[in-house]
This record gives sequence, C-alpha cells and structure tokens, in this order.
Amino acid sequence: MKMYNKFMIGVWLLLIMGLFAFGSGVVEAAGDPNGSDTYSDSIEGLKISINVVWTLIAAFLVFSMQAGFAFLGGFLRQKNMLNYLAHCFIDSTLGACVFYFFGFAVMFGGSQAYSGLDRGWPGIGWDGFMLLGDAYDVQTVMFWLFQMVFATKTVTIIAGAVAERMKFVPYVIYSCLMCGIIYPLYGHWVWGGGWLSTLPIGAGVVDFAGCAVVHTVGGIMALMGAWAVGPRKGKYNPDGSPNAIPGHNMTYVVIGCFILAFGWFGFNAGSTVAGTDLRISIIATNTFLAAAAGAAIMLFFTWKRQGFADISFVCNGALAGLVAITAPCAYVAPWAAVVIGVLAGLIMRGTVSLVEVKFKIDDPLGAVAVHGANGMWGMLAVGLFADGTYGVNGLILGTGDQLLAQFIGTIVAFAYAFAFGGAVFFGLKGTIGLRSSALEEEEGLDIAYHGTSCYPVEEGYFGAVGEHLIDVQAEKEQLSLLEEAISKDRSREKIYSEKLGRWVYGKAKQEKHSSKSKK
Repeated sequence: MKMYNKFMIGVWLLLIMGLFAFGSGVVEAAGDPNGSDTYSDSIEGLKISINVVWTLIAAFLVFSMQAGFAFLGGFLRQKNMLNYLAHCFIDSTLGACVFYFFGFAVMFGGSQAYSGLDRGWPGIGWDGFMLLGDAYDVQTVMFWLFQMVFATKTVTIIAGAVAERMKFVPYVIYSCLMCGIIYPLYGHWVWGGGWLSTLPIGAGVVDFAGCAVVHTVGGIMALMGAWAVGPRKGKYNPDGSPNAIPGHNMTYVVIGCFILAFGWFGFNAGSTVAGTDLRISIIATNTFLAAAAGAAIMLFFTWKRQGFADISFVCNGALAGLVAITAPCAYVAPWAAVVIGVLAGLIMRGTVSLVEVKFKIDDPLGAVAVHGANGMWGMLAVGLFADGTYGVNGLILGTGDQLLAQFIGTIVAFAYAFAFGGAVFFGLKGTIGLRSSALEEEEGLDIAYHGTSCYPVEEGYFGAVGEHLIDVQAEKEQLSLLEEAISKDRSREKIYSEKLGRWVYGKAKQEKHSSKSKK
C-alpha cells in the first residue's frame, strides 16, 4: 500500500508539473480550435471535412471494441468476471487520461502530422502534451481521439492473459506505464516519424494499422505478464499436463467476437484518416476476408482434430485473422487476405499449444497466440504480399527489401516488449507483488477487489457458484454445520468446501481471536 501511495503521489505531481509547464501554451499559441480557418467551401475544404468526419466515426467504432474485449470475459469463471471488466474499464478511462497527459506527445511529437506536433527526435516525441498550444486544433484533437482508442486497446490485450489471479493495484500501475510510455515509445518509432519508419530499406518499416505497434507489443507484454504472475491454481497437474478450465458464458464470447470484428472496420479502414481515400473499400474487404478465413480454417481443423466444431477456437481464429491483416490490409489484394487469414488461424492454434503445453504459461483468453504471434505474422505478410500500393513492394513483386525491413521491425517489437514486460512485471512481482492470495483466488477476485460479485445472488433464489448451482438456504445450512464442526476441532481453523466453493472458518475460534485482539 505504501508503494501504491507513493506511485499515486508521483502521478499527481507529474500532472501538476505538466499543467504549470504547458499551461502557458494556451495563452501563447493556439491552433484552430473552432475550425474556422480549416473549413472552407472549396473542394479542398470539403475534403478536409469529409476526412475529419470519417476519422471520428472510425474512432467511435474502435472505442466500441472495448465492449468486445469485455464480453470475451465469458472465457473466465464467473467469480472473476467483474475484476476482468474493471481492468477493461480502467484501461479505457485512466489509461486514456495518461495518454492525454503524456503518451500522445511521446508518440507523435515531431511527426508534424498535424498542428502542434513539431518537436521530437527519432527516438522520442516531445510536443502536443495535453493538446495545448498549437495542438489545440480541430484536426490535431481529432487525431488524438483516434489514437487514444488505439492505445486503450493495446493495454487491454494483457487483461485476459493475467485474469483470475493478478492483484488490482499492479494492474493499474501497468496500465499507466503502458499508455504513458511503453506503447507510445515504440509507436513513435513506426508512426511518429521515428527511426524504424525511416530505415533506408524498402519503404522503411510499414505497419498500416498496428500489427507491431498494437498487437505484437501488447501480445508479448501479455506473455511476460502471464509468465510473471504464474498459472491459475489447478491449471497444471503434477506431471505438467494442462487442464482445461471452462469459462462461464460462451454466448458472451461469440457476441464479443462480433463486436470486435465490427469495430475492426474502423480500426483498419479508419487508419487511412481519410474518407476521400477510396482504398478504404479494399481495406474493409480484406479485413473481413481474413477474419472469415481464420474462422473457417479453425472450424474444419477442430472438427477433424477433436471430432466437433470448437466455437472457442473458431472465434479466436477469426480474431487471429483480424490481427494478422491489420498491417497488410492496405497493401495486399483480397486473395492474399484469405491466405493471411488461413495461416493466422493455424498459427494461433499452434501458438496456444506452444505457450500452454511447452512453456507452461497460463493464458486464459489466448492473448499471446491471437495478438502476439499473429501481430508478428502480419508484419512479415506485408513483406511477402504487398502489391505496390502506396509504394510498398513485397516479395511477390520480386523484391525482398520490404521483407527485410518488416523483419527488423518485428524483431525490435518483440525484443522491446519482452524487455519492458520483464522489467515491469518481474519488478512489480519483487516489490509489491503480482499474485492474489490463495484465499482470494479461491473465493474469486470480484469480492476481494470490488466488494461485490458480478452475479449477486438474492435471498431464496438459486445462484451459480463455480460450476455448481446451489440453493441459497441450503448453502446457509451447510455453512452453519461446517462452522460448528470446525469450532469443535482444535486441530484446524478453517476448511475449504468444494460444495460451497470457498473457505469456511470456525465460529468459536473467530470469537476467541476477536476477544484477544480487544485486550
């Protein structure tokens, strides 16, 4: 708690310093906050207006994807659902605030993409803090909103990988670090005019909508987080073989997959930041085809391998295809999108086995396989299939330069996220700790960290606990009997009830303990 208090004090001090440092910019300079200088009835002015409206609509679509991430919590047990939802929500709110104060300037300062983003170096940006000064401009603010929703999706990738056993405070700290520096710094190298984008190889490192910037960085951070926090209790047998821990609601998972796929149209096609770029029809179609191909290959693969169509893998196959097409969507033909999606589904399935069986890392939602592995595949796919659009030429056109540039960008993203992930998660593990207590994990993180269950049970009604359905009155009777029995047994203070799904303590011993504490 002391570490947490120091962290929060540091955050507030930085915010206050930022207000003093950049507050003068409001008076000294300003862009075009009313849009009066930007808009005109000319063709050029109308073009700008169309682009602004298109980008804002795309931002709204990407924001809705957070609901899709939230619904994927159906993969988890119900006793931890509220905790997972809380992770998703703070990423979209607290994380957005951190990106506003620091991340956006670090990422796009020096890019000169819009007003107020002039200062920066190849390694880091340094302009546009808090959208003050010249950054107080209709187009710059539009761009901030679009980039903010990308940042909050990146940070949420890890939520599913560490679900059901990570403390809440370390997750909050991670979320702030991710939105403030980890994601923006690599993003600057690729999207903010940094050194990777200016490599003298091919067209430099190209990542149209975020295979490396969003998914590889997020997926490898998820790998490190899941490794550091350790597997859920009961995930592995003494011989190391994994056990399946069923989720509580596959309806949520399917709905979440649909919402994410719908939002992905804004994610990819919106990355043109231009409704006047007619290539958006190709980008949107490629996005859909890759998702459909990833789902289709998993349908037949699981049907053949397991004897039935495993919808959980079919949904993750679709998401894998969406991730893999994120970088190449603007540079490839539809036939290539299908190939990319098919391979993405197979890569996802293979990576699940690699992470879960070989590495023995517990990843409940498959974030590493869906995002990490397929983020890297999507980057390489640009170098293989790019057809010359926007001046990006792949191996199919007889040049390997772009493939080399993509390989460099991918390796840097992996190493960067691996190093930062190790430092953050193992650093937190060695200081304030990452792992919830055994009791909290058994009883569920919802009550422990949020004071209520995601699915509260009313008196006299039936409610689900774990995988069992029990009568509330019967639960009370069972609890009373166990408490009475334990209170008569001096050799034990508590017992775990599989039927009730929690620890039960003896009444007499609790009272005895209380009387001692009063003295």
